[in-house]
Amino acid sequence: MSDESKALGEIRDRIDSIDQQIQTLINQRAQCAKDVADVKLRAKKSDDAIFYRPEREAQVLRNVMERNQGPLGDEEMARLFREIMSACLALEKPMHIAYLGPQGTFTQAAALKHFGHSVISVPQMAIDEVFRDVEARESHYGVVPVENSTEGMINHTLDMFVSSPLRICGEVKLRIHHHLLAAGDTDLSKVEKIYSHQQSLAQCRRWLDSNWGKVERVAVSSNAEAARRVKAEPNSAAIAGDMAAELYGLVNIAKNIEDQPDNTTRFLIVGREDVPPSGDDKTSILVSMKNCPGALYHLLEPFHKHGISLTRIETRPSTSDTWAYVFYIDFEGHYTDENVQAVIKEISKEAVEIKHLGSYPVGVL
Repeated sequence: MSDESKALGEIRDRIDSIDQQIQTLINQRAQCAKDVADVKLRAKKSDDAIFYRPEREAQVLRNVMERNQGPLGDEEMARLFREIMSACLALEKPMHIAYLGPQGTFTQAAALKHFGHSVISVPQMAIDEVFRDVEARESHYGVVPVENSTEGMINHTLDMFVSSPLRICGEVKLRIHHHLLAAGDTDLSKVEKIYSHQQSLAQCRRWLDSNWGKVERVAVSSNAEAARRVKAEPNSAAIAGDMAAELYGLVNIAKNIEDQPDNTTRFLIVGREDVPPSGDDKTSILVSMKNCPGALYHLLEPFHKHGISLTRIETRPSTSDTWAYVFYIDFEGHYTDENVQAVIKEISKEAVEIKHLGSYPVGVL
């Protein structure tokens, strides 16, 4: 046996030994998860026990990243733990997660990134259907897009919060890479239509103008729907992501065609319960202000006074007053924080209504 073969053999023996230890420890962790479920069920004496705790998972993943010493990167290590946690949670109670479908959308990818692959993902064909599914307790949580770094806020999602009783329980950011896809036997010189969601078409506008300027662009309900159509329709192509390409067996004609290389979409996790503080949180509120001079100043000044950073502010037309507006605001901190409560108290003096949409951990991955 050569020195090289001997050295490789020793390393592989070490790997086998480590794998056995990892497997044993994962099963020990899984047993702990089952024990947690038993304790919760005995305490609640019903099936209403809450098994998924967003603040606890965020704390665990932050700890994983803080103590990581490589050579695996922090985010890669956190993703591995996310999947372990997902599998363990499924032993307690498999979760149903509603998302903006159909199967193969970026929203499904965001749901799996946040919850792991051991959940049961439930596609819905519209954002309001995701909300209704969670409100009706058909799904435990829902995942909806809220903001894209290129195209801005997704107004339909914001408008749903005006009437919905659901809370924001978390957020996840997903780097969006668009690809031009076609069936394997497609003659590219004969492509007549390019299908995609209207936002994806907008995010790839300059690339399309330069490379496929004469081809008709057709907006459809989702990128996954575009991929499904192209699978069955000759002389067509689709703009979609890796998941849709794999699901429908399409060939990648051109990769990463988005105009902005850092193109990112932020998704919200919606549920029925408030989330306790995790130590690094964000809060979202809706504020309806009186229609008077200085209204925006009176809204923003308390945040400055109490040292709270805003991360997003958007205006939406009020449904109850023709010329009134509702402000959607994201800011750092938890609703129960003392300085946040002070801000809410001061704003309440000028506002017509304040609606707390939720406080939730800042996205870890």
